[in-house]
Amino acid sequence: MSNKPIFCATHPRACSTAFERVFMTRRDTLQTVHEPFGDAFYFGPERLHDRYENDPEERKTSGFGDSTYRTIFDNIARDGAEGKRVFIKDMAYYWMPPDNKPPRIAPSLNNYKPGVGTNTTELSPVTTRTEKDAPPYPYPTEGEPGNPTVLPKALLSQFHFTFLIRHPKHSIPSYQRCTTAPLDDITGWNYVDTNEAGYAELRRLFDYLRKEGLVGPRVAGQSTNGTDGEDGKDSGIEICVLDADDVLDNPSAMIEAYCKSTGIKYEPEMLKWEEEYHQKYAKEVFEKWRGWHEDAINSSELKARTHKKTPKTDAQLYAEWKEKYGEKAATWIRDTVKKNEADYDYLKQFAIKPVSN
Repeated sequence: MSNKPIFCATHPRACSTAFERVFMTRRDTLQTVHEPFGDAFYFGPERLHDRYENDPEERKTSGFGDSTYRTIFDNIARDGAEGKRVFIKDMAYYWMPPDNKPPRIAPSLNNYKPGVGTNTTELSPVTTRTEKDAPPYPYPTEGEPGNPTVLPKALLSQFHFTFLIRHPKHSIPSYQRCTTAPLDDITGWNYVDTNEAGYAELRRLFDYLRKEGLVGPRVAGQSTNGTDGEDGKDSGIEICVLDADDVLDNPSAMIEAYCKSTGIKYEPEMLKWEEEYHQKYAKEVFEKWRGWHEDAINSSELKARTHKKTPKTDAQLYAEWKEKYGEKAATWIRDTVKKNEADYDYLKQFAIKPVSN
């Protein structure tokens, strides 16, 4: 069983923070790292997204204006220095240039060599760019054949990858809610770009890891054993995909299945965090992205929904979104949901099946 640092790759608003809180209760054996790569993606000298491109003051005051992909990996390596296994949850699209631009390796990681592990402080110094107020992408580096990320394959191979998904008809409206009053005053976001939905990027990362033999070919919870990957070799890391709605319907069984696949000891107590020290820790961790995690912060456990969601037609959903957010936003939600459904359906076929009661 792999003891590598776990990277749970997801897309935004996949109920991932509630999922993450489960593993934050195991701080005696796990060091959780909450969404670190947005620092470099949005704010640092290797930033990939233009959300703050015309706001250098916001990049500076964020506290992450000097964050590179390398400094983030250095921080993660220090987090794991106490001998605990590292558990990272973050968005896959933070590793990829938006709008499907050709990827190039981040300058701060361009001299990464196999065998270094996750502690990139062992690398020789690298200068990224001196013109910090200039758009940094495309980087003055080359990409790796087939690699959709700005990280070298040798570094990606150091992680145990898992995946968390949710149907876009649930996640996209949730994203919209966080950029609409009154939450927009807290999050500081008043719009969402279509390229921040994250489904296409999650699928590209998933397919790349399978093709390169970094996960699979075994699928967690399924009897299938395909031949994907380099020379059909078994990576020793199962393809582990969880659907957030399955977790919400049957949390104990789904978390236990996830733990079995990743080598984490499952304990029923993981699903509860009402103690003050758990709550205090969560508030400190989630303060970084204020307004995005309020539901999870104010929760005390991950418990099964008492009533499953009643399916609604597309027309009913659109009417609901229109009433909440207005026609323009409802149309954007509808179109963005449709654009991402195929990628969700593709990943869903690999998901761990919920246990029948």
